[in-house]
Amino acid sequence: MLLKTVRSVNLLLAGTLTGNELGTWAAVHPAVEELSPAERLRAEQALTRRFGAIMPAWMGAALASSFAAALLSRGSAGFRSTLFGALCFAAMLASTRLGNVPINDRTLKLTEDDIEEFGRLRDRWGRLHTLRVALTTVGLAALVSGALAGGER
Repeated sequence: MLLKTVRSVNLLLAGTLTGNELGTWAAVHPAVEELSPAERLRAEQALTRRFGAIMPAWMGAALASSFAAALLSRGSAGFRSTLFGALCFAAMLASTRLGNVPINDRTLKLTEDDIEEFGRLRDRWGRLHTLRVALTTVGLAALVSGALAGGER
């Protein structure tokens, strides 16, 4: 029963996080790119502040629940897939912390006089975000596979 509960919470957290990552990658940021450079800077700063308030806890909870599900599923048919999913979320969090967060911190300090630097930063941020989307998507697929193989439906 504990494993089933942990897996349910994990899949909810990992699924909503993955959906958020996909949605911002496919819809939000492409829409923001259509704005003028100054409007884009202000929009990205607003998004960074809002996401910065919720994403650390959300990402941390998805990762912690992934490892908890892996730990509780040791010895089951779904263990390896669950562990792989947890490792994908760990890699996503490491990439975010080491790559995206420093760019976010710098973006919050920029002014309209820094538009050229902003463009370079956002290009790098976008590549890192694409990596995050790939890692969370593959990670979620592995977590679902692990849950199905382990018999928790």
